Amino acid sequence: MQYKKLTIIGTSHIAKQSLKEIEEAFGRHKPEIVAVELDRRRLHSLLTDEKAHAGIGQIPKVGLKGYLFALIGGWLQRKLGTAVGVMPGSEMKLAVEFARKTKAKIALIDQDIEVTLRKFSQRLTWKEKFRFVGDLLKSVFFKKRSLREIGIDPNSFDLSKVPEKELVRKLILQLKDRYPNVYDVLVRERNVIMANNLAKLMHKYPDETVLAVVGAGHEEEMIEMVRKRLEGKADVV
Repeated sequence: MQYKKLTIIGTSHIAKQSLKEIEEAFGRHKPEIVAVELDRRRLHSLLTDEKAHAGIGQIPKVGLKGYLFALIGGWLQRKLGTAVGVMPGSEMKLAVEFARKTKAKIALIDQDIEVTLRKFSQRLTWKEKFRFVGDLLKSVFFKKRSLREIGIDPNSFDLSKVPEKELVRKLILQLKDRYPNVYDVLVRERNVIMANNLAKLMHKYPDETVLAVVGAGHEEEMIEMVRKRLEGKADVV
């Protein structure tokens, strides 16, 4: 079976550049299917401005560590988003809005957020927790040095732009080295799930062009995974 084109865009969830890239991609590729790094809960949260996991009632479902991670991560993203004038997930929301406007199918390809957070709670080790506290204190008191250690020039780093691919690779490798279980839960396992879902989508709709919007940290590995699953029978970029 031969497939039509699949384009995967790696975004930053608070970068103005990502919004522009989404708009340009729709004009250039005219996708018939739009796949986004979301599940039903996060899509509902984006479209209604409701927090996906705000209440402590979520703790029995996702675990205390998963709840705190979501709480702190959400707060940090909102703080950074406020600084650059783009709220977290704006590029996903824009992709969904463009899909609705152009009557393209919308595919939610990510794992349910509750499953991800529950795995996070179950598999985060004490070693990783201590490292996290140390890295957090280091980033607060030695911010510039911490950025330089991972290859970022603190004087030129621009949150409004998607990080360069080489920098994304360095950040992913550092996450994998210092927080292997976090990397597995948040990156590797979700890459497998999203790549499998994209391959299934291509198989189900072989004659339709697909645009996938995922975080920059997922893009490169997912492209290779999908290529392997489609055995070179599709143009995957």
